[in-house]
Amino acid sequence: MAYDPTERAHKEWIGYAQPVGLVVSVPALLEAGAAPDRNIIPLHRAFLDALPADRSGEPVPEIADFPRFAQAVLGWEETDIAGAPGGPPLPEDLAAHLPEYHETLRPDFAVPEFDPKPDASPWLLLGQIVAAGANFDKEHEESARRWQASPQQRLERLLRGTGVPIGLLVSAQAIRLVYAPRGETSGHLTFRVAEMVQVAGRPLLAAMHMLLSAERLFSLGSEQRLPALLANSRKYQNLVSTQLAGQVLEALYELLRGFQAADDHAKGDLLRDAQGQTVYQGLLTVLLRLVFLLYAEDRGLLSSSSLFLENYSVGGLFEQLREDRAHHPDTMDQRYGGWARLLSLFRMLWRGARHGELHIPPRRGYLFDPDRFPFLEGRPDARTEQVQIPHVADGVLYRVLRKLLILKGERISYRTLDVEQIGSVYEAVMGFDLEVARGPSIAIKAKKKHGAPVTINLEALLATPGAKRKAWLKERTDQDVSGQAQKALRDAETIEDLLAALERKVARNITPAPVAKGAMVFQPSAERRRSGSHYTPRSLTSPIVEHTLAPVLAELGAQPTPEQILALKVCDPAMGSGAFLVEACRQLGAALVKAWHDHDRLPVIPPDEDELLYAQRVVAQRCLYGVDKNPMAADLAKLSLWLATLARDHPFTFLDHSLRSGDSLVGLSARQIAAMHWAPEATTYSFEQSLKDSIRRAAKSRTEILLAREDTPYALLEQKLGNADQALEPARRAGDAVVAAHFAGKKRREREEQRQKTVALHERAVGGDAQADLELWEAGLKLAVGAKGVRPFHWEIEYPEVFELDEHLYRNGGFDAIVGNPPFAGKNTLLDANAEGYLDWLKQEHPESHGNADLVAHFFRRGFDLLREGGRFGLIATNTIGQGDTRSTGLRWICTHGGTIYWARKRLKWPGEAAVMVSVVHVVKRGVQGGARRLDDRPVEKITAYLFHEG
Repeated sequence: MAYDPTERAHKEWIGYAQPVGLVVSVPALLEAGAAPDRNIIPLHRAFLDALPADRSGEPVPEIADFPRFAQAVLGWEETDIAGAPGGPPLPEDLAAHLPEYHETLRPDFAVPEFDPKPDASPWLLLGQIVAAGANFDKEHEESARRWQASPQQRLERLLRGTGVPIGLLVSAQAIRLVYAPRGETSGHLTFRVAEMVQVAGRPLLAAMHMLLSAERLFSLGSEQRLPALLANSRKYQNLVSTQLAGQVLEALYELLRGFQAADDHAKGDLLRDAQGQTVYQGLLTVLLRLVFLLYAEDRGLLSSSSLFLENYSVGGLFEQLREDRAHHPDTMDQRYGGWARLLSLFRMLWRGARHGELHIPPRRGYLFDPDRFPFLEGRPDARTEQVQIPHVADGVLYRVLRKLLILKGERISYRTLDVEQIGSVYEAVMGFDLEVARGPSIAIKAKKKHGAPVTINLEALLATPGAKRKAWLKERTDQDVSGQAQKALRDAETIEDLLAALERKVARNITPAPVAKGAMVFQPSAERRRSGSHYTPRSLTSPIVEHTLAPVLAELGAQPTPEQILALKVCDPAMGSGAFLVEACRQLGAALVKAWHDHDRLPVIPPDEDELLYAQRVVAQRCLYGVDKNPMAADLAKLSLWLATLARDHPFTFLDHSLRSGDSLVGLSARQIAAMHWAPEATTYSFEQSLKDSIRRAAKSRTEILLAREDTPYALLEQKLGNADQALEPARRAGDAVVAAHFAGKKRREREEQRQKTVALHERAVGGDAQADLELWEAGLKLAVGAKGVRPFHWEIEYPEVFELDEHLYRNGGFDAIVGNPPFAGKNTLLDANAEGYLDWLKQEHPESHGNADLVAHFFRRGFDLLREGGRFGLIATNTIGQGDTRSTGLRWICTHGGTIYWARKRLKWPGEAAVMVSVVHVVKRGVQGGARRLDDRPVEKITAYLFHEG
């Protein structure tokens, strides 16, 4: 790669400045032609001259008068600074009103937009000046104002309240550039006067001038000016997360090779008792642990003691391995010790630690539980305490950490990534199975951009007749070959010939060389291979959650109480990495803070939290629910919420009761379980009373979890959840067996016969027949196992506190809001990716549905069904949701059964994907028929199932 001095200069000053969050990115700076002035000496002299001098004539590192400073150093004019002497006055309406705090925020100065657009704000940036010596990030304890917020928090609130995304915080000691675009996480960049006074600080001064000079604000072309520069930096950051996702997948394969070698070293004893999926989930959990640690370390949320940083931290380990590699480049795969250090760190997070300045609270939960995947510590099972550290080479660990920390030669800053972006990175490693290679194997590149590589057996391909090899390859990988490659594939006589023919299709980053027979390989599911991994960016989740929650909150009145806020239940039925739940946590957290202040009931806030973070932790435990058919996705969603609510001195928020795994579309109601029948019209209820008792006991334990104090021990919450699950286990087992009976038959008669056998089996089990009880359990297990296994989720019994069943098991409640981006799948994909009989189940579950409907229509039906009266959903769909069989199955049925579409976007371009168009639909379920309706951002009288304003 050619040396670029401008790129190097940008990396240098950004490294000095240490931005928090994302403000500017190097690619955006280069594209805009922005470069720090190399002839810095005249600028530095002007800067020093603008500062006050002491008695000896030396400059004092303080800004005495910012407007004068901006004119002298940045080239601004008096008329550029509204609110300053000589400038235009600030308008009265340029303010953010905070009724919950009885306060109004106003800027101290503002810079007008040079060429304002008709629908945009006329202001380029807003500024606030704080007292000399003030810390931008700490509350002012001496302040008598009701909102005890830091200057940074106050400016962000002002920016979001006025719709101006750019701000400046100014004190005598520093200038901070703040960027807070609507619906996205803020970032800030601080230029400290004391540093810029020095010769070594000249790069920072040049960078500040480059970003804030009059030329950058007013004179350059629109794509080179500051607003475009900051906005484009966000777009480039999305590319960073996409590229990082690919590297994380490579890291997973590297870790697999490392454990394969460790197992070989142990003569097969290391993984002898571990099932394939257990190994995959264990290695994936290692990556999830690492991302948590990297995020927490970058944000200073773990210990800052030298003992921790030098001897335990992931960043410190990587630097040590990098140094070792510089001294021992040829023997890194024969050196060991890094894995033991990493295990010590994992144990430290699980148990907690306190030694001198080192203090880390125990963080219980699945993530760091050493007994969940004991093979990672060399233990055969959770009962064995003796640890035999696996021989995972330092070279393996170095390459894994390099994939997670270095992108295009530069260190990745996890502090600049949104929680949602981190979740998206790890969605790329979901949806795999671990298999044993039956012959020499190689990975083939994904056909689609977000797809996954498929590993093929070269011996099996070679044994296939030459004329059929092209079809064999396409069937397994979706890849096609033509021309010389097709001819070479057809004529290949050896494995070497095959490798030469497929050279351009081989994923060398996944399998640098053919994998030996008997080695472990990852294989994507058919759904993962074809549909790929996608995440919903915050630019979509934020408005969708807002349009769903705002009317729900409005129905509570002008000033809802904290209890009313915390009684709300929000769910994502296909939560993936939890992006929608994270956004719902933010918005409900803000509503809860407002309620606390409205009713003068602000609780005592722990010293390591602010009121918003504290509110979000309470909301996460009380209000948020999510389900995903992939158990590891449920774990990833928990990680996302843990990152979003992470406090330095607090354990993880308890989420096991509300984020669960199972198939959202397959399951029975409580009445169907009581009747042991999937038909809604069933009238015979064989064990209604015992089911009601079980649900009542479970609801009691789960409610105790919801109402638990923040300092309740994690183990006690786990015990309460265990009690609830134990109470529901007989009902869950019966429901699973009934669903299994449906899938066991191809026709109605066969299914009914299987159901009757299941009913008889259940009656014996209830009577105390242990063998019958075992057979019931095995029926559900048989349905769940395999690549296309179905794990039913019985909503009403899993979340009894949400649905509030009456004495006859009829539902009185439901979710207040459902949000999400459910999977899209046409008929063929739906059939290929799921168990036989899956489509038949959906058709019987959703009357008047069609076999050709996209899967998303069934998620719309399920979401509508799960809402309470007056509840609302906001869901993303394929843009065919208003067309054909998909419309008839989904929106047509909903609109003719009490649903009203009140807000919709018919065709919305997916951010960053030029060819992907989606629809966004918001529906209210009965109860509230009035109110404004908007279609494609225009007010309309009605919105039809065709997503049209009439007809």
